[in-house]
Amino acid sequence: MRHGLTLYLSIGFLLNVLWSQQTEPQQPRTLENQASGQVAGQASQDSSRSDTILKQSVPQLKIAQGQEADWKAGKSKYPPKPKHMWELGVGVGHYFISGDVDPRFPGYGFSLHLRRALHYAFSFRLEAFYGIGYGLEPQPYSSSLDNEQEVFKGYGTNSGGNAWYPAYRTQYFHGSIQGIVNIGNILFHKDRNVWNWYAFVGLGLDHNITKLDLRDRNGNVYTNLSNRVNFNVDDFNTRKGRSRIKDELAAIYDGEYETEAYKKKGIFRFGDDFNAHILFQGGVGVSRKINRRINIALEHQIGLTDNDYLDGITWRSNVDQTNENDVQHYTNLRLAINLGSFKNKKEPLYWLNPLDAVMQDIADLKKRPIFDPTDSDNDGVIDLLDQDDATPAGAPVDTRGLALDSDGDGIVDYQDAEPFSPPGVKVNEKGIAQVTPPGVNEGDVRNIIDKRLGIPPGTADGDAGKFLLSNVDWFLPMIHFNLDEYCVLEKYAPQLAGVAHVMNTHPGLKIIVHGHTDIRHSSAYNNVLSYQRASEAIEYLVNIYKIPRERLILNYGGEEHPLGGHKANHMINRRVEFRVAGPNDQDMPKPNGPKAGACHKSRLSKKAAPAGDAKETKSNQSGY
Repeated sequence: MRHGLTLYLSIGFLLNVLWSQQTEPQQPRTLENQASGQVAGQASQDSSRSDTILKQSVPQLKIAQGQEADWKAGKSKYPPKPKHMWELGVGVGHYFISGDVDPRFPGYGFSLHLRRALHYAFSFRLEAFYGIGYGLEPQPYSSSLDNEQEVFKGYGTNSGGNAWYPAYRTQYFHGSIQGIVNIGNILFHKDRNVWNWYAFVGLGLDHNITKLDLRDRNGNVYTNLSNRVNFNVDDFNTRKGRSRIKDELAAIYDGEYETEAYKKKGIFRFGDDFNAHILFQGGVGVSRKINRRINIALEHQIGLTDNDYLDGITWRSNVDQTNENDVQHYTNLRLAINLGSFKNKKEPLYWLNPLDAVMQDIADLKKRPIFDPTDSDNDGVIDLLDQDDATPAGAPVDTRGLALDSDGDGIVDYQDAEPFSPPGVKVNEKGIAQVTPPGVNEGDVRNIIDKRLGIPPGTADGDAGKFLLSNVDWFLPMIHFNLDEYCVLEKYAPQLAGVAHVMNTHPGLKIIVHGHTDIRHSSAYNNVLSYQRASEAIEYLVNIYKIPRERLILNYGGEEHPLGGHKANHMINRRVEFRVAGPNDQDMPKPNGPKAGACHKSRLSKKAAPAGDAKETKSNQSGY
């Protein structure tokens, strides 16, 4: 092609600019805080040798899931494919058509793409493109225009041999999907590459609008062009001559491109006017990473379609009437941005070394210290960890390999005649404690016991017992009542017998008898009912078990202080509780209020119950 030199010079210039950039600095490794594990030893003239291990710091690893967790745990041979980013890019460059008419510089092209890696070597790219190309031919066309007189009216044999020098402007659009193979990341020297070389093929649809400069500003055809530009074959065969002819043609033509070019009949169309062709693409490129987010690329792509009318002309010349489809070229510079956050995604895979995880594992293995299980003194601690590898045989040692001193008296156990002497006690050279423990008599024992039980010093034995019993937190049962009744039920006779037994065996105790109700009545009514229940329980203990009335203190609380709340706990809250009274507890006065509750049964006999089991006589109805 006659324009090839200019294209190669522009590519060379851009490559020179890219190569002059500084090499991107190495990114930090994914495993942080790596420290080499090694053993450092230093000899001392006044003490035995002591080895100190500088431990290798363990990298902080996030909890992995799925295949990543299995790989890190050694359950899977292969690491998972990392999450990676999409690439969004724009391109601008030179667009021209290689066909029957010489391309005219400059032409313009603009592209937008979205790229996604499928794996490390292959990715796909969606591309949209718009370009404008120009052409001007330095040789005349005449008879070759005869077959398309609907466009070239006024030219050709039918118009007296009036010749035209083709001049066109093509607006071109395409959308395509491309498969890209890159080889720049198949490197084994670092985890990320800076340069990427790639090649691609693509398939899409295109549309073109080609217009020709066939008329002057007045709408008339151009005439006598060959004479006006002094066309001759000798000039046409030289580059300089062709350039002269083009310059003179450019001065004659008005540059309006007013006539729509001929369109091939019967091709694929959207509607009757919008022509579309299947597009095949191929290309190569080289990209340079600026940083992890941005890269630039120089690329050249070629487009092939079944369309010989991109330049408006179907034959090479009047003599050479071959029919070859026009070829498109787009040399462009691209700017691309990686989309997403680096917190949870990596760069696109075509920038990463696929063997990085393997290389990292190999490097980590090389950093590990060589394991030597030798234990010179046979104390159970290997020399790698032993801070004293010359302890005598059989001497007990700690995890560092140092001889134990269990009592901390400064004499190691294997030399200590008394390895467990009391702490802080002076010992002799054999480790034996030098302090005689003081004697202990019966009185000391009694004082120790009294102190533990909380009995004041100097309390006599009998009084001590009373003091102890008066401070015991006795467990006393409670009894429950039927709805709106205060009579004692027979089934609670065993609980009342237990209360009586405690009071009879401990004559100094006073008991609080505390009545309660559920919430199903007014507060005043419930206060009276709770008073009646406590009073009936006291009457039962006094009459059946002969408990002195003054030892029983009547309290009541109505619906206050429920157990477990009032809802669905009515039976539990209809109760009388018993507990040990304090020195300041006394009877509560009878509350004011309406008559409350009833006792719908014959009372049990108020005779004293037999000693031991305190059985009551039953009536036809249960309770007291």
